[in-house]
Amino acid sequence: MTRSRRLLVLAVAVLLLGGVGATLVQRAASRADRPRTGGPEATAGSVTLTAGRDALTFLGSGQGPHRGALASVPAAAPDGPRTVSDLTCQRFYAAAGTGVCLRSSPGALAQDNKAVILDAELRQVRSFPLAGTPSRARVSPSGRFAAWTVFVSGESYGAAFFSTRTAILDTRTWKLDASLEEFAITMDGRDHRAQDVNFWGVTFAGDDDTFYATLSTAGETHLVKGSISRRSVTTLVKNVECPSLSPDETRIAYKKRVRAGASLWREHVMDLRTLRDHPLAEKRSVDDQAAWLDDRTLAYALPADGAADRTDLWTVPADGSGRPELLTSGASSPARLG
Repeated sequence: MTRSRRLLVLAVAVLLLGGVGATLVQRAASRADRPRTGGPEATAGSVTLTAGRDALTFLGSGQGPHRGALASVPAAAPDGPRTVSDLTCQRFYAAAGTGVCLRSSPGALAQDNKAVILDAELRQVRSFPLAGTPSRARVSPSGRFAAWTVFVSGESYGAAFFSTRTAILDTRTWKLDASLEEFAITMDGRDHRAQDVNFWGVTFAGDDDTFYATLSTAGETHLVKGSISRRSVTTLVKNVECPSLSPDETRIAYKKRVRAGASLWREHVMDLRTLRDHPLAEKRSVDDQAAWLDDRTLAYALPADGAADRTDLWTVPADGSGRPELLTSGASSPARLG
């Protein structure tokens, strides 16, 4: 091959390689520009809390533009394309057209933390200052009552020391019980008063009066049954955290500490008539307040493998059978709108 021919071949090769390189760079840039939701494809749209919709709402989790954004999917296609709203929260729950959004910014002062009450169209109705970092949120089946728990000190239930504050709000009268610690406590048939009382994880019955929650005192946790109108609670059984009442109101799902002094919990379900419980098939430690999708299935968040700051939603049968199944990735705070 002559020298001139070799130079021609080299020039063509350089041009071809340059074209391939440019194409690869463009493709990489295109991928980098795409939203990283940590879950299925997401599109902006209208998310509503209208009663009667068979939908699942949750907050986006993980890195990307939809982190903390309220999203909605059909209940029958939980891992399908998401409709994502402009509303962002740290914790969220909804029922019967009422939503509660707990907001907090990293490093925010206490006065910047808020509980926002929303109508079915996600319009803000009222907001209330929070005394600490958002932890749990619930709405009663009728939509009348909302409850939230915040960490006043400490950042997890596994911390050596933490203090919580739990409030219940009547969204009809706007009467706020700012701290359940002001409620009368009956323990083992006697009045109980102590400086170390903490409440968290409210769940409501359908009568717009009865609720269940966790009470912590003297180093032990208790399931309590409470009355909003009487401003009182009664202890039922020990070692119960973050209860969730089943739709038929016969059972409580909750996390049970399985090793003293360690942040290790296993999900259980308790029969409220007999107070007998059984473990669920999920054997990983679940630090969440599980949500009932129906009378047979529970949903909860777990940290995603190999992904910082991201959780995935999982489901497990409530009767202890079966095995955990991935519901949808990159999500937290599930609520079924039926």
